[in-house]
Amino acid sequence: MDRRILNELTRDGRTSIRTLAERIHISRSNAYARVERLLADGVITGFRAQVAPEPAGLMTSAYVSLTIEQNTWREVSARLRQVRYIEHAALLGGDHDVLALVRAPDNAALRHLVLNEVQGIPGVISTRTWLVFEEFDGADSPWSS
Repeated sequence: MDRRILNELTRDGRTSIRTLAERIHISRSNAYARVERLLADGVITGFRAQVAPEPAGLMTSAYVSLTIEQNTWREVSARLRQVRYIEHAALLGGDHDVLALVRAPDNAALRHLVLNEVQGIPGVISTRTWLVFEEFDGADSPWSS
């Protein structure tokens, strides 16, 4: 039942408890209690709007990989959190240490972000940038049955 709730909320986070209960065929009080428990347990961490980057003025998207000095992740990640236009960053295992998704207004802003801001962070050894030409979401939620 929780997976069905997560699937519905992933598809539409604005779904009311009443509609959620109707869609998964449980009572409103049961749906409310389950959502509250999922929030309290940290399974659901919040609700937010999904913003289309281009209509919002962010015309350039890129993945930027970073190679960092060993044992500098905490310092580097703290600085990356402060860099405007970084939407997401992850510590990796493999050829690169960090992968960041960047959404910037244009190529000039992306260039400045990579060459000045990211490469200027102590502990960053090198970067590599891949421009995104097109993107899409997967076909189904990982929470669906």
